[in-house]
Amino acid sequence: MARQETGPERPRVTTLADVAEAAGVAVSTVSRAFSRPGRVNSRTLVHVHEVATRLGYRPNQAARALGSGKTSMLGLVVSDITNPHFFTLIRGAERQASAAGYTLILGDTQQSPRAEREVVDRALGSVDGLLIAASRLRTSELRAYAADKAVVLVNREAEGISSVVTDHTEGPRQLVGHLHSLGHRGVVFLSGPRESWSGAKRWAAIDRTARELGMSAIRLGPFPPSIEGGPAAADAAIGTRATAVIAHNDLLAIGILRRLAERGIDVPGQVSVAGFDDIFGADFCTPPLTTVAAPLEDAGRVAVELLLQARPPVKTAAQRLVVPSHLKIRQSSGPAGEQA
Repeated sequence: MARQETGPERPRVTTLADVAEAAGVAVSTVSRAFSRPGRVNSRTLVHVHEVATRLGYRPNQAARALGSGKTSMLGLVVSDITNPHFFTLIRGAERQASAAGYTLILGDTQQSPRAEREVVDRALGSVDGLLIAASRLRTSELRAYAADKAVVLVNREAEGISSVVTDHTEGPRQLVGHLHSLGHRGVVFLSGPRESWSGAKRWAAIDRTARELGMSAIRLGPFPPSIEGGPAAADAAIGTRATAVIAHNDLLAIGILRRLAERGIDVPGQVSVAGFDDIFGADFCTPPLTTVAAPLEDAGRVAVELLLQARPPVKTAAQRLVVPSHLKIRQSSGPAGEQA
């Protein structure tokens, strides 16, 4: 008779009862120490957690949620997970969530309002609060979500909802002023998605500053906010004989640089190019990219803080926090030239 082979024996999982026995307390006390710590004596609470850590006990988050209605998870929805712009935002949010005892889950909407609705609808029942970055949804939709769950917006504003936004006035003002100082008398803004709130704010600041300085400003697009959108955007800008081009974001700007190089147009000798976000790689491209930067890791951290404040029973009135933006001058911008 053949002997049945068995795999390696799985290590035994530490249970609440194991922790209770080792700590010398009731199982119900251990349970409260993790689900309702405010109902446990502080000395006992510390003792239970020390024993649990020593034994390698990990509380079941799903089981805790059933009893308390809390999942100890927060959600972060971004419009394009492949865009390096969001890397530092995610890092800041994750670190702050972890410090507060929460797990951060991530959702990607692929620049699509429809996909964003689907992602948010799925996430709402699984998290205690939701961060939505660069939302493409209508204000009425966002307010409906916020009525059901704690929501904080990043780089988007909607009445009645807390938000963390980049200063979309100072950075663009510095950029246009920089180009003006180099002798450029007009700028072309190559825009991103029509639904982009930040894109609209950037264009408004660019147009206003240009008029104040006696410069012309035109907007072309929309173009996909990616490297792949660069060729069409660059060709459109070339048709205007512009000497200064500002892209919706750095990915689009890098795509523009590549296309201009293919067409033999010197940057910055004939055309200056600039972007927004100061993504990883903006200083590695050829030439290194002039761009408007903002402390996105700080934005992620502050957004989580606001989200925790927005959760019952400590819910506060909607707040709007602005993180500063500033210009980083690199070699893609230079004195005004003349297109051949």
